[in-house]
Amino acid sequence: MEKSGPQKSKSPSQLIDARIKELGDWRGEMLSRLRTVVREADPEVVEEWKWRGVPVWYHDGMICTGETYKNVVKMTFAKGAALKDPSGIFNSSLDGNTRRAIDFHEGEKIDEKALKALVRAAVTLNKSKAKS
Repeated sequence: MEKSGPQKSKSPSQLIDARIKELGDWRGEMLSRLRTVVREADPEVVEEWKWRGVPVWYHDGMICTGETYKNVVKMTFAKGAALKDPSGIFNSSLDGNTRRAIDFHEGEKIDEKALKALVRAAVTLNKSKAKS
């Protein structure tokens, strides 16, 4: 990865594109698919690049992150504990008081309908908190 100087001239979206390409395996494909689902669920989403290489999606506050590890791509919802999850797709970080996450493994299908519902619920929660 490039040093921080040249990165500063790249937009967060360009940095995320580069990360997906850099991964070059199922994790990059999964991150790309998850990113598409987030963008479809909320066309007004803002992408950021935080913590030395983590894509983060915002709308009136943080919605979720897209972290990549050796064996998993993890979507962590900042206020996931406050969201209804009728489809039960949260499968990680279930004990905390604030966050909830979804771990995606190689070859897994994404429940796009359920994921879009969670993204939209997170945006709605963020908007309600922004008005308070």
